[in-house]
Formats: sequence, structure tokens, C-alpha cells
Amino acid sequence: MSGQSLFLVTIVVDDYDRAKAFYCGCLGFECLEDKDLPGAKRWVVVRPAGGEGAALLLAKADGDAQFAAIGNQTGGRVGFFLKTDDFVRDHASFCAAGVTFLEAPRHEPYGTVAVFRDLYGNHWDLIEHAG
Repeated sequence: MSGQSLFLVTIVVDDYDRAKAFYCGCLGFECLEDKDLPGAKRWVVVRPAGGEGAALLLAKADGDAQFAAIGNQTGGRVGFFLKTDDFVRDHASFCAAGVTFLEAPRHEPYGTVAVFRDLYGNHWDLIEHAG
């Protein structure tokens, strides 16, 4: 089948503005949309600046089950992979912004990588593919 692509992934958050500040401020993402919806909800979509891949829908938790999922959407595994064209630049920028890395950068056959946590504890790989 052709003509399909993954364009949006939901991350459950506790507060729209707090999440938006982290992803857009600390990680340098751009806000593509931020629209009010009925029921005090918002449609908040962010994506890595200049990126062509999927964007994130920041969805405020509603109910106990959703609040329990905040920060553990993938059961503690790395669930999100942020590709960069300059690992050293982005690693330094993230560290300066207070992003917590769980390991030192390492070199693998597929590229340079380090795992970091987002504001909620979700695990991400920052990765620059080997060329």
C-alpha cells in the first residue's frame, strides 16, 4: 500500500502549557498548532524544528488511567527516537536547558546515541545516524 505515513503520536501530559514549554523551550521543537477545544481541552501539536517526521499531540490526561500513564507510556523502554544532524550541538543544548540524560553519549554501529528523559520521565534516544 502506498500513500501512508505516520504523522502524529500522542503523549499524555499533566498540563498543556508545561508540556509545551518543555518540548518547545528545552528541546527546541516548534508549535504547529495550539487551538482550544470544547471541554477545556486543547489541540496542541509540536514537532522538531525543521523536521519532516511525525509530530507530537500533547494530550492532557483525563481520568485516573490516563494520569497513571504519564511518563510511562512505553513501560520504561525508549519509546521516542529524535534524529539529529549534529549530536554534539543538540546534546550540549539539551544539557544546558536542564534535560536529564541517563547515560553518556555512546557510539554504536548505527550512530551516536544517548538516552534522555522528557519532562515526564518518558525515555528518548537522541541519535545521529552513522553516515
